[in-house]
Amino acid sequence: MRTRLPAIGVLLAVGAVLLAGSAGAATVRVGTLVLHADGGFEPQVLPKRTYAPIHFQGFGEIKTTDGSIPPALQHIKLDFDHDGHLTTAGLAVCRPSQLEGATTQQARRRCAASIVGTGRIGAEVSLAGIARLELRTPLTVFNGPRRNGDPTAILHAQAPFPVSETYVIVVPIERRQGTYGYKVAFDIPAIAGGFGSLTYISAKIGRLYKSHGTQRSYISARCSDYILQTQGYFSFADGNVIYGSVFKACRPEG
Repeated sequence: MRTRLPAIGVLLAVGAVLLAGSAGAATVRVGTLVLHADGGFEPQVLPKRTYAPIHFQGFGEIKTTDGSIPPALQHIKLDFDHDGHLTTAGLAVCRPSQLEGATTQQARRRCAASIVGTGRIGAEVSLAGIARLELRTPLTVFNGPRRNGDPTAILHAQAPFPVSETYVIVVPIERRQGTYGYKVAFDIPAIAGGFGSLTYISAKIGRLYKSHGTQRSYISARCSDYILQTQGYFSFADGNVIYGSVFKACRPEG
């Protein structure tokens, strides 16, 4: 049976915390599944009509109340506020083929000019049903080639021994109209042949670069209505779905 958590449930759980400007994180529970997350951006004082460079940082942690390995996260969809803006013109591009089989050091060396974010991911793996292995490894986000006219980001991570797998995930970034300006949706690959589950992810995204003598920012934002809104949808292998909206306060300049 698929369990859905209404968007208003997440809004009540985290909206009051984030709009109040607290540094506290949000925790959402569905059955035994627990999603713990927080995020933010810098600077928080932004122009009301024009866009200014920002850096975004966030993390998510997946646990269970009974201590078991969480069900595998299979799909993520994120919608970003229309007051955010993405710029890739003149930014170096990394191709997925350059990252296949690469260690973190190799990947970052091969595509250093296209790195737009770094972080860490964690996973738990069941070993033959008799032991559990906890993995942590660096995450790198690269500017990828356009797909169907839309920009892409490439997520790269390499699980350490004994799993020894390389993950290269191409994430299309679709421009939209309305409340949300961008949508990203992607599948999470099976970890350790399906015996592993993603339990942690953190990232800081943002890059300043020059193109044709002009300073540009990979992500920028404005503060037209005192909030920046993100909507998330997370589906798991056991049929559970968690989705909802989170608001972060901003302050207009002046």
